[in-house]
Amino acid sequence: MNKKIIATLFFALFLMACSNEVANDDAADVVFTNARVYTVDATQPWAEAVAIRGNEIIYVGSSAGVEAQVGANTRHHDLGGQLLLPGFIDSHLHPVAGGAYAKALSLDTFGTVDDWVRAISDYAEENRGAPVLFGYGFLATTFGRVGPTRQLIDAIVPDKPVLIMDEGFHAAWVNSATLRALNITQDTPDPDTGFSYYKRDANGDATGYLLEGTAGMAMDQLDVITEDVVVEGTGIIIDIMNAYGVTAAFDAGAIGYADMLASVLDRVEKTGALTIRLIGSYRPEGPEDVAGAIDTAMEWRRTLKGERYHYNTLKIMDDGTVEGRTAAMFEDYQGEPGNSGETVYTQEEMTTMVVGAAQNNIDVHIHALGERAIHEALNSIEVAREAAPDSTTRYAICHIQVITDQDLPRFAELDVIAQSTPLWASHDSYGEQFVSADQFRRYWRFNSLEEQGVRLSFGSDFPASGAGTLGLSPVMQIEIGHTRQSPGDPESPTQPLQSERLDVEELVRGFTIDAAYQMHMEDQIGSIEVGKKADLVVLDQNIFEVDAYDIHKTQVVLTMMDGDIVYEASLGSETVDATASTQ
Repeated sequence: MNKKIIATLFFALFLMACSNEVANDDAADVVFTNARVYTVDATQPWAEAVAIRGNEIIYVGSSAGVEAQVGANTRHHDLGGQLLLPGFIDSHLHPVAGGAYAKALSLDTFGTVDDWVRAISDYAEENRGAPVLFGYGFLATTFGRVGPTRQLIDAIVPDKPVLIMDEGFHAAWVNSATLRALNITQDTPDPDTGFSYYKRDANGDATGYLLEGTAGMAMDQLDVITEDVVVEGTGIIIDIMNAYGVTAAFDAGAIGYADMLASVLDRVEKTGALTIRLIGSYRPEGPEDVAGAIDTAMEWRRTLKGERYHYNTLKIMDDGTVEGRTAAMFEDYQGEPGNSGETVYTQEEMTTMVVGAAQNNIDVHIHALGERAIHEALNSIEVAREAAPDSTTRYAICHIQVITDQDLPRFAELDVIAQSTPLWASHDSYGEQFVSADQFRRYWRFNSLEEQGVRLSFGSDFPASGAGTLGLSPVMQIEIGHTRQSPGDPESPTQPLQSERLDVEELVRGFTIDAAYQMHMEDQIGSIEVGKKADLVVLDQNIFEVDAYDIHKTQVVLTMMDGDIVYEASLGSETVDATASTQ
């Protein structure tokens, strides 16, 4: 062969090699094929394949079409028909505060009083050297109107303080040793009569049931939580979230841990444990903080941020809970004349903060369970809309347990996000005794809000979910939001109204794109679209097709956050594509 021809052939081969190198540089790092991809993108709801390069989605479409994205080093996941969704987003929880309790005693919220006493006894035996025993999870209504009493714990642990927070972290159950350690006597004043107080017996002695602020004060004074405990626990909680397919979250307040929050977040991120995207909030403690609330929220927005977290929202807690009879209602609780619950702030104080936030483009997240608290929150948002019409502020009212007919349309009219926890929408046989029949029929009006065109976002409210870490599972919540019954039990009573059941698609939206919207992140996450971040979850069964009462059995196969696999069970097939080198 002539030397000129040989040189020409070598040059051509060199060009081809260079061309392949460029192609490989542009190739996907990971492809998922043979999948049922629900994108939550209205323009392309379903697909078969997804390709990822770095931390970004570069292709969504058919399995045949994705081959053009495959290079020599592309990792190929054949999902065998499994369901691929955007990573779940928990739009309301307390991961740092929850981290403080990661190793604490976790009671079965739906257990009996005897179950809880036995659990406390066992925990005390296992932790003999602990100076204080700490746990959470009891449901106050299980005790009836009297509530939990110190004597129940005294019978098993008389010699050291025991403090057990309720499932909503709005109250505590303590023993006599705790009351002595805190010097709580007949003469101890209540911080806020009717809202934050020590429940007392006929003699004026504390019963061992501490409501709202008194519970938090007790925790602080007993000093059961250190920064190292919170850092370790926050990492544990994030790992559990990843195992349930959660890749982003909204921290609705590091209750009790604001002073150490900056250090905790920095330490968690530096160790690589922050495998979620985290938007967080500053929460004023009460009326004394109203004047400085906006300045503090702005300072947090400016300083409390890292690569994966940013605390840029104002959280306002305006009432309590139905179980504690502290959620603000328009009528008295059954059997408690004169008690219709309390709001933390006056209408004027609430409006001052909400308008101030709007004028400074700070997102607002308002805790309101009772119908009166919800009404007043909407009033403040209405004033803020008028005072700052060009504001970029997004408003969410969270929990929304009891809503009046008159206030339903106002959510849509004022463009307010309705945030809640579907886990709570199964039949509330305990709480029913405290509210009127009409109020009980106005619980959790999810479908009514959806029909009004309101965005719904969903979250766990962990650790206040009432189900321990299981409450962090979006698929568990999706089943309950869809059936309004106990998981896996079609014969269990349905929480009225049955018409408030949501379809699975709407529940998925609430854990993905609408939650992303609440967090001002819908352009980055919440759906599977080219250009968005590679936050994905693979499920072992199709929750759109399985029996409604089997949805909770769904297992997470793989969770990807920012292009990295942060949780993996077992995949049907994983290979490095062997044909790429010949392309």
